[in-house]
Amino acid sequence: MLSKFSIKRCVVSLLLPFFIAGLLLVQPQPSQAARGGRIGGGSFRAPTSIPRTRGYGGGSYRGGYGGYGGGYRRGGIGFPFILPIFGFGGGGLFGFLILMAIAGTIVNSIRGGLNNPSIGTSNGVVERSPGSVTMIQIQLGLLATAKQLQEGLRNLALTADTASSNGLQKVLQETTLCLLRQPDLWVYSNLETGEVPFASAESTFNRLSMTERSKLKSEITSNVFGQLSSSNTATIASGEADETNEYIAVTLLVASSKRVNLNQTSSSELLRENLQILGAIPSTDLIALEVIWQPEGQGDVLSAEELVTAYPNLKHL
Repeated sequence: MLSKFSIKRCVVSLLLPFFIAGLLLVQPQPSQAARGGRIGGGSFRAPTSIPRTRGYGGGSYRGGYGGYGGGYRRGGIGFPFILPIFGFGGGGLFGFLILMAIAGTIVNSIRGGLNNPSIGTSNGVVERSPGSVTMIQIQLGLLATAKQLQEGLRNLALTADTASSNGLQKVLQETTLCLLRQPDLWVYSNLETGEVPFASAESTFNRLSMTERSKLKSEITSNVFGQLSSSNTATIASGEADETNEYIAVTLLVASSKRVNLNQTSSSELLRENLQILGAIPSTDLIALEVIWQPEGQGDVLSAEELVTAYPNLKHL
């Protein structure tokens, strides 16, 4: 039987390489970030509790953070525990944040196991264990002549219902449509996907959101959780842009309760397919959504150098 001290030493040994990797993966920010816009919302509330039934099993719940019908049933806290649910593509900061979220869940599970060997309540109600959550991040770099895209996202932010799941699904659908209507202006893209335990999904999503928002000088237009904020909306207009040397960056961050199978966006054709798949995610599966874009304000531009500095994982289509 491992002592608490031995377990803590094991956890520290596991997390130390990740911490070092994180220092190496810190991304520099552009020296002159542009102003941008943001639309988003969602809820990470756990599923409703279910009453205990005779066929459920013994007096304690086992299996860690398994899915609704199964889950992880073996012991151990090493890499075999992580790898089966860790399917992110692309790496970079996105993958590191997901890995840290999983590591945090392991630590919390160990603490919970030491302090609380059983889960349940005296009235016979057992907390249903949610399954893993799929995290998706698609980033696009478009030629800045895509003025209709900026106008479309701005109008969507001013009218969208971000306080309901149906409203968020409409935002996702309209955003993907706006992007699909500008295929001639696609220059760069990057796809990152991964699965995290439900317990760490909200914190992972928030960290990814903060990482993208920090790339903006400010948020001119914002509609999040039904709260609309805009600065001089009536006078906002896109500035003049060079057709080849200035860009618009758009990031879609999605959390889904169901697995979404996407292809690495190495070509315009695959990017089109991925956007169509994303836009078709039903509201019942959509847990959270964020759409972040820059530039947004008059006179703001995003040069090629600023684009690749802020989004180093972008790949040329």
